[in-house]
Amino acid sequence: MAFLRALRRLLTLALIAGVGLMLCLVYLIPRLPPQDLPWTPLDLDAPIGLATAGKIAATEGPACRLLLDKADIAYRPLAGPRRGTCDYDDGVTWAPGGRRHLRYVPASPPLACPLAAALAVWEREVVQPAAEQRLGARVVAIDHYGSYSCRRMYGRAVGPWSEHARARAIDIAGFELSDGRRIRVARDWAGSAVKSLFLHEVRDGACQLFATTLSPDYNAAHRDHLHLDEASRGVMWRACR
Repeated sequence: MAFLRALRRLLTLALIAGVGLMLCLVYLIPRLPPQDLPWTPLDLDAPIGLATAGKIAATEGPACRLLLDKADIAYRPLAGPRRGTCDYDDGVTWAPGGRRHLRYVPASPPLACPLAAALAVWEREVVQPAAEQRLGARVVAIDHYGSYSCRRMYGRAVGPWSEHARARAIDIAGFELSDGRRIRVARDWAGSAVKSLFLHEVRDGACQLFATTLSPDYNAAHRDHLHLDEASRGVMWRACR
């Protein structure tokens, strides 16, 4: 009998907890912004939300390019190479015009569309605010070491293929500012306080958007760049180091 009474109490408590949870969800969900809800449409003009990264990683092909169009992000579609593992069919590159105004140096890297979408949001919501707050200037260009590269991770002869092999990754080397200053990951990650703070802030902001964000804090192979990628597995798996 004691066991049955205890079981009834547990069931009653579980029922009360379940009803309370349902009431909380009914009350809270309608009050959450769309960018926090995984089932609402992705809007590249919206602030970064809890669901933004997963939505970007899951967006492919024409649907992704339509999002760039709606956000007035100028791009040119690319016909990807056909090299077995090393190919992509939703590539874009930046084009003049639109609301994007940052140059990439070297110019116009090939980008899988989800990566381009994440970069556009990162520039607006993370990079520019951090530069204005920490450095008192705006970023006018982003220096990089490349995006598409038909290779395995770390350039090894065997092992998993890099996201660079599908143009879903880019390595950011530094930033050029409106006042002429240049911020370099290799030199400034552990350098002057203000530049280091800026680089750490843009890394932390990238972790909210990209499936994988790797920095000099990860290992020696990333001592001079931020690796940002939009691996499709980013819907369920994320890395930030």
